[in-house]
Amino acid sequence: MTAETLWDLVTDRAGRSPDATALIQAGGVPEEDVRLTFGALRARAERVAAGLYARGVRPGSRVVWQLPTRIETVLVTLALARIGAVQSPVVPLYRDREIAHVLRRTAAEFFLSPGTRHGVDHTAMAHRAADRLPGPLTVLDGYAALPDGDPARLPPPPTDAEETRWIYWTSGTTADPRGVLHCDRALLAAGTDLGRALRLTARDVGSMAFPYAHVAGVDYTVLLLRHGIPAVLFEDFALPEALPAYRRHGVTVAGGSTAFYRLFLEEQRLRPAAGPLLPALRLLAGGGAPKPPGLYHDVVRELGCALTHGYALTEAPMVTMGDPLDSDAHLATADGRPPAGMEIRIGPDGEIRLRGPAVCQGYLGEPDPFDADGFLPTGDLGHRTPEGHLVVTGRLKDIIIRKGENVSAREVEDLLQLHPGLRDAAVIGLPDAERGELVCAVVERRTGAGDEAEAGEEVEVTAESLGAWLRERGLAPHKLPERVEVVDALPRGATLRKVRKAELRARFTPGARGTPGSEATDSEAAESGAPQGRKDVDACS
Repeated sequence: MTAETLWDLVTDRAGRSPDATALIQAGGVPEEDVRLTFGALRARAERVAAGLYARGVRPGSRVVWQLPTRIETVLVTLALARIGAVQSPVVPLYRDREIAHVLRRTAAEFFLSPGTRHGVDHTAMAHRAADRLPGPLTVLDGYAALPDGDPARLPPPPTDAEETRWIYWTSGTTADPRGVLHCDRALLAAGTDLGRALRLTARDVGSMAFPYAHVAGVDYTVLLLRHGIPAVLFEDFALPEALPAYRRHGVTVAGGSTAFYRLFLEEQRLRPAAGPLLPALRLLAGGGAPKPPGLYHDVVRELGCALTHGYALTEAPMVTMGDPLDSDAHLATADGRPPAGMEIRIGPDGEIRLRGPAVCQGYLGEPDPFDADGFLPTGDLGHRTPEGHLVVTGRLKDIIIRKGENVSAREVEDLLQLHPGLRDAAVIGLPDAERGELVCAVVERRTGAGDEAEAGEEVEVTAESLGAWLRERGLAPHKLPERVEVVDALPRGATLRKVRKAELRARFTPGARGTPGSEATDSEAAESGAPQGRKDVDACS
């Protein structure tokens, strides 16, 4: 049958292949792996739904969850879909500032917490935010001890695939994250089109090493349900620790973003004579950050697998994806072609605009963002090749994409403007081989009798000191500047006095570590979840 809602799809797959493996939670050793079949996935999700219903979750209830990439998280997602609640996933990287914003904007009634992970008490964080909310907030455990109940007590599942039941968060041109509104129809369209683009077969084994709270989490779940194939889940992805699980489960499709491609490639280069890093791997796939053509050729040559890269955003989780059968030239330099139904219009200014079934319904609490023809402006720049491939060339909006995570420059700037030792600050993204882009703060130091700082006082301005100050104000770790440049005066336009960021990027991109007078410092502290050496991808923490 053709599923209309996410729960329809769960029920359909459980009926067709109840005993086939759906999810595998990767453990450190084989004995710690956990498996769940499609039949058990449906049954357990319905029991969790009944448990949540008994605790007051109803159709239309607004539920925020901040959970890692675990089988339990998938169960929570499907349980809320079974009830027909409005769910708002939040990446585990978010801290007090963002959590308070999300809870307030969604008028959340429930928060599902992972408890304390990596030294961060997410439950306490939710309670701190709840104290400032106008209404009550119920905080529940969503990590291991999931609610359980009798499915017979549940109301009928939802039937309207067009109803807004998802609020995802993305950093846009505003300082605070924006809530992106989605319905089941859009997410099913995106996941279905992604599976087709990757040319999946019944023999494939997928993997989810990225944060499940990204819109890609549900899209990948749709992909698995459509094709009836399993995926290996990694709660805390790191190399080389994750390699045994990839190998023992025969993962054939992996990836997530450019950062993942680089990590696998670097690991392969540590053992060039040992053969393929992952013998069963046939395809790396992903998006979320630019892919240099040279990286494509290195991956194909050294890892011995195909690499397909696509263009997507939270507002439209599947826009284009490279086809494994495309030519090397197209796969290296373009971002794939759109599926049937996805319309791409390039505006006179080069901006990419989108219309199609996988496009969102708009933004929470904001005016209709669509143009007169129903196209969504993306703020990204690009062009189409004669063969129909999309080539993304840049961004209109002031966003830094660091390892697939969007960082609003304005949000960081707004906080830095409050620092007593700074007169002004501009935040830019600089090219970085590992991260795609790194966050760089270019600052004017506040000194002298005419400033608020005491006359003659020299305020320490380094990435470490500014990072500590920003962490104290609740800024998420992945948004902290890794590099700080101190200048006498920021370059500004002659009329509106806007900072000329293009000039800053041009000035500080060459010799990023060796610019004379630079205060550049690598501040990726362990508590931030950022990569320690070549080990991990901080978006997964």
